[in-house]
Amino acid sequence: MELTPVHFFSHGSTRMLEAETESGDYWTKCGEEALAHNVKGVVIMGAHWACLNDKIEVATNPKPLKSACPFVNPALYKDWVPNPDLKTAERCISMLNAEGFKASANPNFDWIHDTFMVLIRMFPDFKKCPPVTIISMNARYDPYYHIKVGAVMRPLRKEGYLIVGTGGAIHNLYRNRWTEMLLYRESLGQETPPEDGIMNFRQAVEDVVSKNRGPALRKAMIRLMQHPKYREAQATDDHWMPALFAAGAAGDWEDEKYSNVLGAETWELTNMCNSQFTFGRYVEKGEKERHLSKPTLGMENMTSRIGMVSA
Repeated sequence: MELTPVHFFSHGSTRMLEAETESGDYWTKCGEEALAHNVKGVVIMGAHWACLNDKIEVATNPKPLKSACPFVNPALYKDWVPNPDLKTAERCISMLNAEGFKASANPNFDWIHDTFMVLIRMFPDFKKCPPVTIISMNARYDPYYHIKVGAVMRPLRKEGYLIVGTGGAIHNLYRNRWTEMLLYRESLGQETPPEDGIMNFRQAVEDVVSKNRGPALRKAMIRLMQHPKYREAQATDDHWMPALFAAGAAGDWEDEKYSNVLGAETWELTNMCNSQFTFGRYVEKGEKERHLSKPTLGMENMTSRIGMVSA
């Protein structure tokens, strides 16, 4: 089977569940494409669940609840029923442990809005939502660690699983303008332009995603954490780790065949940029692959450690 695409979605504020945006429409489009191609399941990492020390966990709650989703109409999410994939969760734990991670099950984890509000937009009818496996981050926020988590999950793409990271391309809550949100439940009004540093990093992210493929993508996504405006764009590292997870799942030499795209974008709260990226694409039946020449030895040496780094 051909590789499924990988998505890095910027989930934004909770208003993204209710507001009509291009990003929300893109999530729906990606969900419709997934159903049309009969995806087997979804493996997702959000930005709001991280484990301490050197551990990582996978959700195995058979009947998870959903956390509160403030600033939106509860009717939009309260009756949407999660579809946890316990069998794949156990398999993911085994795959991670086989590669040196200290992975374990969490049978009590309830779903958080960073994952379920994206899934609701992708699959509005919960009965059609494919089985979902949620993987935590690690709170040390080591970029190589999270790249490798995605790399370990990558073989599932050949079996028809969709891999998704939900975080934020620009997500610094301290620089957001909250007045309209708190008073009127309005996050989309842009009375002033974003700050220059925010715009600078936003462009850097798009350039990295659109101009790099395969192992070069992994290396470039890690390098963005050294960008001079990174800390202005990401006050904490938690919303960037799902981007690295996605890059890890889409950063093998085989992934050089297809481009990565910015599918949609929504600005909120003046300084929060919700960019929606897709790495790769579905290959239709009968479509011929585009074969690339083998990379030079120098390129292999430069990027190989991104794929081989130990946990």
